[in-house]
Amino acid sequence: MPSSASYSILTFTLQFSPSLRFLLKTHIKYRPRSLNSLIMSSASRSSPRQAESNGTRCGGAITLEEWQGWGCVSPVPVMVNSVIKDLKLLENNIDAQMVFGGNGGKLQGDFKVQEDKKHRAKYETLGDSDKKFQFFSARQIACRLLGSRGYLCQKCWLPMEDCMCSKVKPCSLWHGIRFWLYMHPKDFLRQNNTGKLLWQVFGVQSATLCLYGISEDEELMWNAFKDAGKDKVWCLYPNQNTIPKTVQDAFNHQSSADMKCAYSSTNRDRPLNFVLIDGTWSNSAAMFRRLKEQAKLVLGEEDLPCISLATGASAMHKLRPQPSWDRTCTAAAAIGVLSELQLLPECSIHGLDKQADAVEDALVVLLEALTTRRLRMGRSITRKVRHSRDIC
Repeated sequence: MPSSASYSILTFTLQFSPSLRFLLKTHIKYRPRSLNSLIMSSASRSSPRQAESNGTRCGGAITLEEWQGWGCVSPVPVMVNSVIKDLKLLENNIDAQMVFGGNGGKLQGDFKVQEDKKHRAKYETLGDSDKKFQFFSARQIACRLLGSRGYLCQKCWLPMEDCMCSKVKPCSLWHGIRFWLYMHPKDFLRQNNTGKLLWQVFGVQSATLCLYGISEDEELMWNAFKDAGKDKVWCLYPNQNTIPKTVQDAFNHQSSADMKCAYSSTNRDRPLNFVLIDGTWSNSAAMFRRLKEQAKLVLGEEDLPCISLATGASAMHKLRPQPSWDRTCTAAAAIGVLSELQLLPECSIHGLDKQADAVEDALVVLLEALTTRRLRMGRSITRKVRHSRDIC
């Protein structure tokens, strides 16, 4: 950057597939800073932090208000609070305070060493594989919750100083659709997660978070699917074992009368349920496998119906590249299905294109917030290799 410039503008444009018919343009302004300030901020970005001790103590149980403040709608998971109780007991026994650092509420220091030993020992005592899996998920989420108290904004999951909530504009989602964000615990409270944008824009009843391995969340989701009926549950996932279906393939076989009946005001409680797998591509296979197992138990389906989208790259490719250009982030997948449904004559009157635009706008806000933060901290904004397998 020339030293004589008072500011500079970084502009990049991504063109998506013609079926989506949208173009993202992001303009990011920043002022150059001295080398000294860059070094100071870069050093501070990974400094450890102690868990919040004011109000809700670091080892205190998660209340329903706090749990739902992070975007959840289920009751507080029993196993998460059990893990937190164990962490607090260990903290008292070894006289060492929990310390977290980096992204995702990772334990650090001597406490981490002792906690690793304890949780591994408990893990071995759990004979049932499903209990082991639930314990793994609960521990991940408990640590992220404790490490994020007083540090991240509950709504946008960004550090308080970078909160973007005031820039995100809410929008009502058509009642004929409900999104389910089936999220891996390692992506819960992740700052560059894009799935969170859906309930920020549409609300938690229209875009509902379901945490992978949390029984309270999964039970709530599958009860909703059972009530809706198996013909109203679709997973937005490129299932390699079956011939991929597009939105046109999935819904064009229904007659116009059937479609209008399905989306009428009398069917508000039975919307089309779209599941978005929100995790890394390496984790998505196991997540999809669990969805198929549950679909067989709850819906009697041997396979979970899937829809593939021709979305192309999202704006988040700039900061969080995908393994290939045909894979995209969670928010862009939602934009894709809304845009493709809008092309169906029976759905064209519901303003789905405007709802897709609202998510697109929120995605741009997130990209600007993340880019501004990285520039301020002296970090690269062109990550070409790191996290190249992420999808959220």
